Amino acid sequence: MADFTNLQPLPGADANGRLIIAGPCSAESAEQMLTVARALAAGGVRVLRAGVWKPRTYPGGFEGCGEVALQWLADAKAATGMLTATEVATPEHLHLALDAGVDIIWIGARTAADPFAVQLLADALAALPVKPPVLVKNPVSPDPDLWIGALQRIHDAGVQRLGAIHRGFTTYGNSIYRNRPRWSIPFELRRRIPALPIICDPSHIAGRTELVATVAGEAIQMGFDGLIIEAHPNPQCALSDSRQQLTPPQLCELLSHLRRNSSAEPAHAQLLRQYRQHIDQIDHQLIDLLAQRMNISAEIGQIKKQHDLSAMQPQRYAAMLADRCAAGADLGLSPDLLTKLWTLIHEESVRRQLQILNH
Repeated sequence: MADFTNLQPLPGADANGRLIIAGPCSAESAEQMLTVARALAAGGVRVLRAGVWKPRTYPGGFEGCGEVALQWLADAKAATGMLTATEVATPEHLHLALDAGVDIIWIGARTAADPFAVQLLADALAALPVKPPVLVKNPVSPDPDLWIGALQRIHDAGVQRLGAIHRGFTTYGNSIYRNRPRWSIPFELRRRIPALPIICDPSHIAGRTELVATVAGEAIQMGFDGLIIEAHPNPQCALSDSRQQLTPPQLCELLSHLRRNSSAEPAHAQLLRQYRQHIDQIDHQLIDLLAQRMNISAEIGQIKKQHDLSAMQPQRYAAMLADRCAAGADLGLSPDLLTKLWTLIHEESVRRQLQILNH
């Protein structure tokens, strides 16, 4: 792994050393950008964000206004003195953004998952006489090595003002989050690259306005180095991510609340709080997964009812228990713990299936 000890501070941090980046998901008009920039600057935000090119899962959706939106960012910067930030996915995007005076660029989750795309951007950065600050979002899959590999490619290009953005991970199935936070992944990133600033993106983790403040507060309590949050003058009319954007007053109130609650505390107390917060997040993940498992058990119960099968399948249970104990042993988990745990899980699964069979 590359030596990241030569990293330099990112621009735009506040008096507490925390980097707050805020603005709309997408730059939609010159008026929108000026309105939101003035409101956020008045609330103490120093870095204005907006998407110019928006990669969408399906074709035909709003994919950003493109190059023309860079001028709107430049005008907002001139009017407020804020730094500006936007996402780039290709070397062409990079050059256009820098030529328009964008101060900070970030690499999105879809691009970060593609080593070929990241290397193209790294090569373009390497050719620049002055390297801009670069933030790399976590790839869509929860793989710390893929994330670190993207960061290393950018660092090897000579970028020293480098940071990571944790925006959660896309997974199939129901969750209270748009992207599950999987806090253990950024924790592992911090363990392996202690000098790297890590910023949290509560908007994309939450996916819903009412959860953004909670996720943001958790991130600050766990020691993240800043936040990147979406804010729009009229979220209901936003052309992208309307459900997760705050209004500028809502965002400024959130930031004020976070500042009031950022009192100093002993290092050991802060560390304990961070670990306990981490445990809480893992427990919520376990609850989500347990609910998914029970839903699948119910589906199996429907199949058993259709084909007149018994809820109890002793051979299947014995094989499953042996497999789980063996897998747990490889991770240092006690067979007694796993036997007790899976006995309870199995009993609840059977109970639910019996309800279906007897209905």
